[in-house]
Amino acid sequence: MSGSHHRAPAELDPSFLREAFGHFPSGVIAIAAEVDGVRVGLAASTFVPVSLDPPLVSFCVQNSSTTWPKLKDLPYLGISVLGEAHDAAARTLAAKTGDRFAGLDTASTERGAVFIHGTSVWLESSVEQQVAAGDHTIVVLRVVDISLHPEVSPIVFHRSTFRRLDG
Repeated sequence: MSGSHHRAPAELDPSFLREAFGHFPSGVIAIAAEVDGVRVGLAASTFVPVSLDPPLVSFCVQNSSTTWPKLKDLPYLGISVLGEAHDAAARTLAAKTGDRFAGLDTASTERGAVFIHGTSVWLESSVEQQVAAGDHTIVVLRVVDISLHPEVSPIVFHRSTFRRLDG
């Protein structure tokens, strides 16, 4: 296999795994809600539709996240599938400090879910299940409401870079 990189299991360090996993393109979502009137959110590139009946989706969150503990027990969360204009927003939402919603136009539901305008899909959801998985937790969410914005093309995270789909 010319030009390929092969590692034995003992050599699967986190940086090599991150590089390898980065070869799989994924969409990027924002998970957000109001906590005592303040918008709280994070970004994830591990979003997966799980089931149509019941309507379930999932994402993974690092166990070291300081944001997820603020969101995990809320009754409703907003999932916004980020669009191609949101590369800067994705980085801001993933930042460890500062206002993660700086420069973003958001909408909140009566139930406290927060959505970002200009995104392709809004999913209002509630936490159904959390599954420990190594250094992450798999969060399964039940979808209770959906708004589609088909004119917005998604952004894709691939090899540590935000990319647009051509076509």
